[in-house]
Parts: sequence; C-alpha cells; structure tokens
Amino acid sequence: MHDSHDVAVHEVLDGPFTTRQLLRLDDALSKADRATGFTFSVYVGDISEPIREGAEKLHARLAHPANSVLLAVAPEQRQLEIVTGSQARKRLSDRDCKLAALSMAAAFGGGDLAGGIVSGLAQLTGLAGKPS
Repeated sequence: MHDSHDVAVHEVLDGPFTTRQLLRLDDALSKADRATGFTFSVYVGDISEPIREGAEKLHARLAHPANSVLLAVAPEQRQLEIVTGSQARKRLSDRDCKLAALSMAAAFGGGDLAGGIVSGLAQLTGLAGKPS
C-alpha cells in the first residue's frame, strides 16, 4: 500500500519532465513568485472541455486564486491556457498573456515543453513587474 505522497512522486517521475527539467521549472516558479508577489502554478495534463472553463476550474482550486497565475498546458490536446486571478489581472493583461503564450507555443512546437514553460514564466514575470 502506498501513501498519497508516494503516488504523487511516482506520477511526477513518470511525467513528461526529467529531474533536471523539474528543477528548472521549480526554480522558474520560485523566481516568478518572489519577483511579482503572485503565486505561479503550472498544470500539465488533460484539461476538461471546454478548455478555458476547465483551466478556470483548475485555477479556482488554488490556495489563493485572486493572487495566482496558472499556466495550464495540455500537450495531447495541443492547448495552452493562462489564467490570472483578479489581483494578478491588474498587472498582467490579456495581451501580456497572449504574448507569453505565443512564445511558449513556439517552444512547444519545437518539442521543448519545459523550456517553453520556463520561457513563459520569465516573460510573464517581466511583464507583471514588481508589486507596488
């Protein structure tokens, strides 16, 4: 019998990322959180249809949705959604998110899922700026 932590670790290890990529993603998330004051999260997997609503439901389950930004990536569905909470939206416009999504999609098209996410996080961090 496995406890839930063992299952979560097993799922991560069987996921689309190498240990090195997971470390890069964790570092990028930490930097984004520190620099902006928001909480950034990444979800990779299937998203229930319609995709936007599915991503918004995932975002709503975060600890502090108003101050959170979710990058929801569904590689098998070829979908990407960036969901911003009410406070995050004040500093990250739809246009900002579309710009980040375009650069992420270009990396994904080249087969670099982790690199695309890291790049998108860096771009969103720069666009959001520091908390006032």
